[in-house]
Amino acid sequence: MTDLIVKSGVKEVLADHAVSSDFYDAFNEEVADLIEEAAERAEANDRKTVQPRDL
Repeated sequence: MTDLIVKSGVKEVLADHAVSSDFYDAFNEEVADLIEEAAERAEANDRKTVQPRDL
């Protein structure tokens, strides 16, 4: 699977917390699922363009 997240960005946001190495894989999967659901919603509304409202 393609990396959809930037680890350094996640580390920056969670600067006050320790982050386990497997967190990034789980987070990446959640983001992939969110994108897939947004694309399905756009298609259900007869659009090829995924928009913020599809989230």
